[in-house]
Amino acid sequence: MHGWIILDKPLGLGSTQAVAAVKRNLREAGFGKVKVGHGGTLDPLATGVLPIALGEATKLCGRMLDASKTYDFTICFGTETSGLDAEGEIVATSVHRPSLAQVEAALGHFTGPIEQIPPAYSAIKIDGKRAYDLARAGAVVEMKSRAVIVHDLCIHPDVTIGGLEAVTLTANVSKGTYIRSLARDIAYAVGTVGHVSMLRRTRAGPFDLESAISLDKLNAFGQGAAQEDIILPIEAGLVDIPALDLSPEQARAVQQGRVLTGIAMKDGLHWARGADLRPIALVQNVDGILKTVRGFNLTP
Repeated sequence: MHGWIILDKPLGLGSTQAVAAVKRNLREAGFGKVKVGHGGTLDPLATGVLPIALGEATKLCGRMLDASKTYDFTICFGTETSGLDAEGEIVATSVHRPSLAQVEAALGHFTGPIEQIPPAYSAIKIDGKRAYDLARAGAVVEMKSRAVIVHDLCIHPDVTIGGLEAVTLTANVSKGTYIRSLARDIAYAVGTVGHVSMLRRTRAGPFDLESAISLDKLNAFGQGAAQEDIILPIEAGLVDIPALDLSPEQARAVQQGRVLTGIAMKDGLHWARGADLRPIALVQNVDGILKTVRGFNLTP
């Protein structure tokens, strides 16, 4: 069992719980013990695209974690909370409400490479302990600024004009970007405070909501529903990089981890495949020298 289940994670379910639900349903469907991992944590208060890797696809989880992601999120103005979301204590309030034009004008300052301070309630480790554990214990948590990239940031089309109690935005961001911090800083930039009242991930790497299934559909699979559209092939997580077709001799060399030369191809990361079109390995070409980055053990 190798491939991907793309879950449209519901509100209130943690990423670890989602992985456990996939394992349970695979067992109930008769697949026995399958290695399972996820490609990017989603908070329980967030919904949307959660790529869950099966078998050899788990070797791509690190690459999925590094991928850019797209979110829709709503900033509720006037109240800032300790967690910068709908949970936590209120730590600041403001009576000011920005106009749509003010929000739109501020977005340019948060597009491109930016520095942001992660929320105290985050999974970042400080002296070996999770920041959220320290924060919940009442410790004063000092978070260090980090560099991230906001590739695109815009106002969601479904927004009313006027003094805003809330605004919904769409952001395409690099790994390590905290949407809650982005929302906090945008609120500051327009002269008020705010928190995230809705967060939905619409894309993670090559996966979007069109390929995602509901928890109900996952559970139906565990109870005997057809596998069709539930499990995507491993190569579905590789569509954003080019494929490299190898001869049988070249495929054997790559599977053995040997270096290849003399293949006409562009520099960069590729996924190699043999005559049966199954993925053999992730390979990196640099100046005509092809090296294996990660091999896949996929038997026909």
